[in-house]
Amino acid sequence: MEKAKISSYQLFTLIFLFQIGSAVWFPVSLDAKQDAWLATHIAMAGGFCLFFMYYGLYRYYPDLPLTEYVQRVLGSVLGKGLAFFYVLYFTYVAASIVRDFGELLATIAYPTTPLFILNVLFLLVVVYTVYKGIEVISRTSEVLFVAMCLLLLSGILLIMISGIIHIENLKPVLEEGLSPVIKSAFAETLYFPFGQMVAFAMIFPYVKEREKVKRTGLWAVGISGLLLALVAAGNISILGLEHASRAQFPLLASIQSIKVAKFLERLDIYFILFVMIGGFIKLSLFFHVAVMGTSHLFQVKHPSHLAYPMGIVVLLVSMTTASSYTEYMEEWRAVYLPYIDSSFQAVIPVLLFIIAFFKNRKKAV
Repeated sequence: MEKAKISSYQLFTLIFLFQIGSAVWFPVSLDAKQDAWLATHIAMAGGFCLFFMYYGLYRYYPDLPLTEYVQRVLGSVLGKGLAFFYVLYFTYVAASIVRDFGELLATIAYPTTPLFILNVLFLLVVVYTVYKGIEVISRTSEVLFVAMCLLLLSGILLIMISGIIHIENLKPVLEEGLSPVIKSAFAETLYFPFGQMVAFAMIFPYVKEREKVKRTGLWAVGISGLLLALVAAGNISILGLEHASRAQFPLLASIQSIKVAKFLERLDIYFILFVMIGGFIKLSLFFHVAVMGTSHLFQVKHPSHLAYPMGIVVLLVSMTTASSYTEYMEEWRAVYLPYIDSSFQAVIPVLLFIIAFFKNRKKAV
């Protein structure tokens, strides 16, 4: 494992920005209609459960990342096989994030720039950061966290001043009952973004103050979850349910609705900054854990040497996952989210936790 340490505060900023990541602009929980904010709260409760499970595994193996302790839990052969699949999973998620942000920038800011060029430029910065190690990523997150907080506070203030919030758009609450809300929460929002916290099973061993990992993680998940619920409620109250459901990027449409004193409007830069800050941290972490997992599996002494070769792999995968963004989103909803995400974020960790529990209980006896 990389010889590095991060503080509990840095862990908080990493989790907060990671959770917001792409979820802040993606239409989260809109299957629950005007109750999207409630579905996000319910999914957050499920996210706490997943976090406790990842933390429980970390408590059993505090010095080992996920790709190493699976070999302790399942044995060498099965463990290495599962670790390899987790590396593939982390690599694919990193590639999908590159594709997401490339498509977004091509749509709203650089329509004449080829998607490949946007992906290359975005990924180059991330690869260099990962090459420098987790400490550099963590220190960067501290700075970006302050910037994100300033953006959020000023954005909320501008929205309130512009008077575009219509609370009546959130009514009636639970019009179709609780069932569709729960379905939306546990079929989608639990895995995106809360279940993606599985990546931190590779990060926890770096934290210096081990006794603060649980508290820090719970606070970060809770605050980011409340923010996502606020964004969901804000988008619907500003745009209305029909417009918010049709919009490719609801947050962008909400920001474009801001008009203050007839001169402060079209604040698309807010949205782009949200996207770049959250996307950078999320991609950096997924790419980092993919690199570290590969180095563990193949006994590479200097993991940083894998950053650039794996960057090429992530770039190629990002360009070949689907022929168009629409096709990519359809595949993600139909196959990736219900089967792959649920397996790697919930099913497999639950089985690992159960096996680890009995193994460590026997040792204690």
